[in-house]
Amino acid sequence: MISLQDATLSLQGNAGLVRILHGITLDVQRGETLGLMGPSGSGKSSLLMLMGGLEQATSGSVHALGHDLTAMNEDALARLRRDHFGVVFQSFHLIPTMTALENVAAPLELAGRRDAFDRAAEELAAVGLADRARHYPSQLSGGEQQRVALARAAAPRPDIVLADEPTGNLDGTTGAAIIDLLFGLGERHGATLVLVTHAPDLAAKCDRVVELVDGRISQDGTVPA
Repeated sequence: MISLQDATLSLQGNAGLVRILHGITLDVQRGETLGLMGPSGSGKSSLLMLMGGLEQATSGSVHALGHDLTAMNEDALARLRRDHFGVVFQSFHLIPTMTALENVAAPLELAGRRDAFDRAAEELAAVGLADRARHYPSQLSGGEQQRVALARAAAPRPDIVLADEPTGNLDGTTGAAIIDLLFGLGERHGATLVLVTHAPDLAAKCDRVVELVDGRISQDGTVPA
């Protein structure tokens, strides 16, 4: 589903060029749940961005679903993400002037889906928010907003779900419920899940764990102690 070969990432900072990822070679299989761990600044989120074409590799190659992401322009990448990816961030990124239902339906409408609102309602029900569909983000708790974000990610029936610290802004109990829903999303739709997390107990739920240190893979396959 995802394949990186000797991928590097360097970005221009105030003090000059910053080298973030160094020679990353990694394959993610269909249906796999992969946890990305490592200390702050190790490159976890940057690696996730490469996988989704949200950042372009400086060198090496990045393929997803048979597409060479390094050879695609922004429009083509946006269409690929729209049709095949679900992305969930620590911040919910909901549109404040739209209801929960409208937030979930929006990407489906952009994709020309005639059943956008029906599918949005179905996904909100799946995350336990059927009775909150007409509420605006400001009327929802943090956990409810993240559930809306999950429903929005699930609505297009993505092949790949990328999640970057999706429980970072939530308390423990609420976060645990969100994680259950996130893993359930993969099970319901057969999606491949890549999850950035600092929590070993959360990473332990994944099929496989990759640990990054200083922009390099230091461990692959086991949960760090």
